[in-house]
Order: sequence, then structure tokens, then C-alpha cells
Amino acid sequence: MKHVKALFITLIVIGLVIFIGYRFYLAYLPKPVRIQGQIEARQYTISSKVAGRIDQVFVKKGQQLKQGDPVFTILSPEIEAKLDQAIANKDAASAMAEQSQTGARIQEINAASDQWKKAQAATQLMEKTYQRVQNLYQDGVVAEQKRDEALTQWEAAKYTESAALQMYQMTKEGARSETKVAAAEKVKMAEGVVSEIRAYEKDTKIKSWFDGEVSQVLLNSGELAPQGFPVVTVVDMQDVWAVFNVREDSLNQFTKGQRFTAYLPALKTSIEFEVIHVAVMGDFATWRTTDASQGFDLRTFEVEAKPINSTEQFRVGMSVIVEL
Repeated sequence: MKHVKALFITLIVIGLVIFIGYRFYLAYLPKPVRIQGQIEARQYTISSKVAGRIDQVFVKKGQQLKQGDPVFTILSPEIEAKLDQAIANKDAASAMAEQSQTGARIQEINAASDQWKKAQAATQLMEKTYQRVQNLYQDGVVAEQKRDEALTQWEAAKYTESAALQMYQMTKEGARSETKVAAAEKVKMAEGVVSEIRAYEKDTKIKSWFDGEVSQVLLNSGELAPQGFPVVTVVDMQDVWAVFNVREDSLNQFTKGQRFTAYLPALKTSIEFEVIHVAVMGDFATWRTTDASQGFDLRTFEVEAKPINSTEQFRVGMSVIVEL
């Protein structure tokens, strides 16, 4: 009986020693490094180049959008007024260009011809008058002053005839080639203004450029929207990735292209990720002293990783846990 009792005590002591030794072993084992990140997704903002008042918003939070779906419209009477002005300027420029191509009207050509003929008749009359005065001057009947006056009137009549002839020829020829080119370019310029305003008018009816889920509606019907202000935010949950801040002493386990498994508490599942990007510069705001005797600090680097072959319902901000 004494031997059994001694054996029992010995076994208890041995068990206690083994338990204490195991606890010491666990206490001195290196603890696993746990890194926590979060899920991010591609985000787009939908805005307009036109400032104005929001007319209608066709989407709500949580709504799934496809490319080309209507999102909102903007009411802008100023654009309509500018478009009317631009169209009127284009029509006026087109009329001026057409006039430069067709030339003067037949009535204008006839009037210029009549002016030339009138100047011809006046020249002929002045020439005959001068000849008569010249004959009288040679006979000594009139003074030399009268002869000079008649000669001057004849010369002036010839200049008037020449000017009338050139006006007649210019009227027949129409506008100069440079004037025609300038008129045509003014038409192009006016058409460009019309096209620009039509483009702005088109941008009052905004459609989605992306597939995704509406995360925020920042402005509602009746509110003023500044130019380029985001009205609706869309998140593409098919383009997600995880972001981690990794200390540089663990960075060798997150090289680009490397795969690892991470746990998502929200989904209660582990998912495989692949590193797609490692920041080229460390974060200066998260230095950590390794050991005062070693004399250097550790920085953190941002690491991005995409899930592989996963159809999980990710949401932005979900925690992602990795143990090293």
C-alpha cells in the first residue's frame, strides 16, 4: 500500500514538472506577427462640366449601375441662351461667306457701269472744251489762265474716269480671294462655338461611365451644382483589393507576385491574396524603435494585394488579418 501511494505521488510530481516545463516552453516561444489591413475598392465620382441647378437625380444609395444608365440632369437656361446666340452668329457668318462667293448684285454692277460711262462722257466734254479754249488762246482771244483751267479740268475728268472704271471692274470681280477665305474661316469658327455649346448642353444629361454600386448621393434635386462637383459616387465592388501597412522587417514576405492566405472576420472565411503593389517609399509617420542599442528605426510600407478566384461579397472597410 505504501508503494502504491509513493508511486502515485511520484506521478503527480512528474506531471506537475512536465506541465510547468510546457508552460515555460510556450511562454518563450516567439509569438506570431499579426498584420491587419482592410478592403478597398475602385471608386468613381460622377460630375458635370456644367454648373447649374440639379433637375433630377435618377439613382439611390445601394443601386447597381451599368455603363450608360442615366444618373442626373442639370437645368441650365444660360446654356440654351448661349446656344441661340451661337446659332445666330453662325447663320450671319454663313450669309457673309455666301455673299463673298456670289459677288455683287447685278444692280450694283450696272450702277458701277453707269458711273464709268458718266465719267467717260465728262472726260470727252472736258477734252472738247480744252480744244476750243486752246484754239481761242492761240488766236489771242482768251488768257493763258483760262487755257490752264480747261486743261486741269480735262486731266481731272480723266482721273475720275479711271477711278470709275476700276470701281466697275472691282464690282464685276466680286470679293478678293483673301476676303472669301476669311469669311469661310469665320463660318468654321462660328460652327466650332456652336459645337462647343452643344457639347455643354449634352453634359447636362449625365450617364454613368462605369459599372458599380452607388455609395453616395451628394446633391439632390433643386440644389446648385458647381462645375465639376461630384454629385454621385460609384464603387466598383468587382475591383477590390486589400491594403496593409507592413513593417520593413516583415516586408520580405510580401514581395510582388507572392501569394498568402488572410482571414476576413466579417465573412468568417480565409481567402488567398496576391501582392500587386509594394510602396516605393516608407511611411515616415509610423517609425518604431527596434532596440535602443541597435540605433535604427523601422518604417512601414503600404502593400496592396488582390483576392484570387474569389466571389465573396466584399465591402469596403472589411478587416483582413494575416498571421506571419
